[in-house]
Amino acid sequence: MDHRMQVATSPARVRTVWRMGWAIVWLVLAMVSIDFLLTVYGKYRHLDAGAYALFWSRRGWLWTHLAGGALTIFLGPLQFLTRWPRAYPRLHRWMGRIYMIGMLIACAGAIGLIATSPAPFEIRSAFAATALAWLTTALTALIAIRRGRVWPHRRWMIRNYLVTLSPITFRLLLQAQLAMGLAPSPTMIATLLWLSWLLPLLIHEGVRRIVDLARSASTHRAAPVAPN
Repeated sequence: MDHRMQVATSPARVRTVWRMGWAIVWLVLAMVSIDFLLTVYGKYRHLDAGAYALFWSRRGWLWTHLAGGALTIFLGPLQFLTRWPRAYPRLHRWMGRIYMIGMLIACAGAIGLIATSPAPFEIRSAFAATALAWLTTALTALIAIRRGRVWPHRRWMIRNYLVTLSPITFRLLLQAQLAMGLAPSPTMIATLLWLSWLLPLLIHEGVRRIVDLARSASTHRAAPVAPN
């Protein structure tokens, strides 16, 4: 009897561990995101050519990109972490539309920045790849929900939000490189730009597959064994 109860509760235990793990991850991401937004706002809130540096002549594109990006960073956790999307699906859809609009605004700013950037081609192409990954994951998620496929939509939106956080991830990776005494070269910056969204996606896919395997194994153990 005790053995049956232990086996039967193992899937619930896996779900609990999974939810706790995600809660911790999202909490850390929220704290880092807030710090990032405050840092960016503190740097660019005053119209000073010295603070803007190479962005001074392109500050319109910069603020377009930052405004749309800040909107998506803020709305993302509200869509994923709370239970109200199920209780208020209409509100969830409208917030999703606002999220998409914010993403398109940010991408428009990114295109303007890339087109006017004096940076080497490898850096501009890395920025462009990030924007393309952002749009592709969003489009795939949109197609999924239009076809009524809720879980694929949710998973693709998680991937999309990981790409949304790529500027924050890039900043953390760059700080780690500087802490190791490595000077930022164009090649290193381009590499970090690629890693800023590829690395989180790879980690997410790896963790998701491990959890899916654990759930499958738990369900298999919990299944009743037919008597001989």
